[in-house]
Amino acid sequence: MKTQKTWFITGASRGFGLEITKAVLASGDRVVGTVRSKAAELSAHFNNDPDLLVITMDVTNEQQIKAAVQQAVDQFAQVDQFAQIDILINNAGYGLLSGVEEATNEEVKQNYEVNVFGTLNVIRAVLPFMREKKSGHVINISSVGGLGAYIGWGLYGSTKFAIEGITEALAMEVAPLGIFATVVAPGFFRTNFLDESSLISSAQIIPDYAETVGAMRKFAAKVNYQQPGDPEKLAKAFVALGNSENPPVHLPLGKDSLERFRSKTAAFEKDVADWFDTITGTDHDDVKTNKPE
Repeated sequence: MKTQKTWFITGASRGFGLEITKAVLASGDRVVGTVRSKAAELSAHFNNDPDLLVITMDVTNEQQIKAAVQQAVDQFAQVDQFAQIDILINNAGYGLLSGVEEATNEEVKQNYEVNVFGTLNVIRAVLPFMREKKSGHVINISSVGGLGAYIGWGLYGSTKFAIEGITEALAMEVAPLGIFATVVAPGFFRTNFLDESSLISSAQIIPDYAETVGAMRKFAAKVNYQQPGDPEKLAKAFVALGNSENPPVHLPLGKDSLERFRSKTAAFEKDVADWFDTITGTDHDDVKTNKPE
């Protein structure tokens, strides 16, 4: 008989969060889905499924997060004394389309507040319960833009680069405690990410960037809902990841994400080969270095 797990999913009302919630419930597990507003609507969407607890929570509000996590643990413990938060999906976030120079300090700070500090807020609230049980899986959602930079997406991508690094370190720190950490980097999926509900464009537009960032703005509008990735298949991949006994630290999803990673590493290796003597020439003379073939 399947042991029922409890998933804590932020940003569960739309996009990846909604699709993952559907797939997890269909698999027979429980879901704690957090939303910023209209919790009743999400519950109704799933016909008030008893395995779904929807909680109003803002990932930038630490007190709300702590209260939500405690509520989840307490409520499911009433039906299962062994219930805990088994899998955390840090999904809440939004995009910022802007040239590096164009965005204001406030626009960048707010993007970091949600995408990076919001993720950290939730991790800090959930990990004490996982440490107590000596088990759990933290899954942070990054992006193909967290593997390699794109014109117009450098600032948003930098928040995802941060998530990549945070997860790498976290995975090493919690491994001895019986806890896993994975960072998932989806490519371009057919969701509402490019809608105004999930994407902000900088208020300032500098004409000198018309051929680069301006072209990207036009491209983003054109390809909305034409992206290659299937969100339902992504959600099934998350269910498989959550049930894996040996999950990876890094999981790119989509052929485009994998290609972006491979092209970046190939370009990086070429830079190393071209600049090998300069790179290694900064060491002390008594440090031996083997030059690659």
